[in-house]
Amino acid sequence: MTYKETLDWMFAQLPMYQQKGPKAFNAKLNNSISLASHLKNPHLNFKSIHVAGTNGKGSSSHMLASILQEAGYRVGLYTSPHMKDFRERIKINGKPICQKCVIEFIRENKTFLETNELSFFEMTVGMAFDYFSKEKVSIAIIEVGLGGRLDSTNIITPEVSLITNIGLDHTDILGNTLAKISREKAGIIKTGVPIVISEFQEEIAPVFKEIAKERNSDLVYADKEDLRGYETSLFGSYQNRNIKGVLATIKLLKEFKISQEHIKHGLMKVVENTGLLGRWQILGKNPKVICDTAHNIEGLTLVLEQVKLQKFKALHIVLGFVKEKNLDVLLPLFPKDAIYYFARPDIPRGLDAQILKKKATEFGLEGHVYDSILKAYKASLSKADKDDFIYIGGSTFTVAEVL
Repeated sequence: MTYKETLDWMFAQLPMYQQKGPKAFNAKLNNSISLASHLKNPHLNFKSIHVAGTNGKGSSSHMLASILQEAGYRVGLYTSPHMKDFRERIKINGKPICQKCVIEFIRENKTFLETNELSFFEMTVGMAFDYFSKEKVSIAIIEVGLGGRLDSTNIITPEVSLITNIGLDHTDILGNTLAKISREKAGIIKTGVPIVISEFQEEIAPVFKEIAKERNSDLVYADKEDLRGYETSLFGSYQNRNIKGVLATIKLLKEFKISQEHIKHGLMKVVENTGLLGRWQILGKNPKVICDTAHNIEGLTLVLEQVKLQKFKALHIVLGFVKEKNLDVLLPLFPKDAIYYFARPDIPRGLDAQILKKKATEFGLEGHVYDSILKAYKASLSKADKDDFIYIGGSTFTVAEVL
């Protein structure tokens, strides 16, 4: 199979959460353990950091990778979803896995994958672990895909675990309260492995305290980390919360030699070192165009606060969601004085733009419907003056189509 044929097989044959939503979620680790065994347990051949959370886990993972790269280590990075190319999910020192490697992994293991009906995410995790093992990485940053306790990545025993912010997202799978969601995220805490919590949230602190105590894990809250002297190349003031968690995590990597200069340079070269996309990413200047993948109440609150701080004559917002989002909670976050361009992300889970427009009107958000995200984006560019501001968001898939 060619690279395209291989990807088509992966996307079409096997369930993937991004396409099918909750139906694709496999609430057990049996398949991941079975695949790891079939691959001779590659995850045992490298050190790792495990990163979970509702918001900030992607940015934090890339910051950690960048810092470790600056310190001279060979760093694997596993994240999801991808923006442009599947290979973005699996990188070493910022370089995506080669197309040949993807093709060969599927070809060599296709019979096993089909026989055992592994999900898209399960096979992708196996591919990443196999690749990192064969390429002899010094350490790998492993971002949780969904939840934590039953996530396919949760077969590793890391050097440190990091949990960022906890918010109400994927409530159809993880639970409808912060406490329930926290318990799922806390599932990555391993016996004797220190756990860093980026942000103290009083409502859920007892959950982390209980599980950390049960597993004899040192619990570290990063809120009090001193940010003086630390800046990041990632835009958005909300990144300060992520930096604190990253700093606390780096301090716990006892076997790695990481200087203050490595940390400072790593934070300032995140995009350059890792190729991170879609976090307050600037796409244009006149008018200023920003895209951001924030897609839940906590993430969107922070990003829209950042939008309000910008200077502009008029605000244009290209907006698209997936079906399972609670619009009654999310739409009130958006400014009423903006011009809206509603469109449906081009995936089966994409919310119909007419439904979005009708719901948005109930909250005083006015605009027009477009046949695609790209057409909505082009319309915003044609209507915006050079002193205006265009924001693109609502879903990772909305941003991905523009990129």
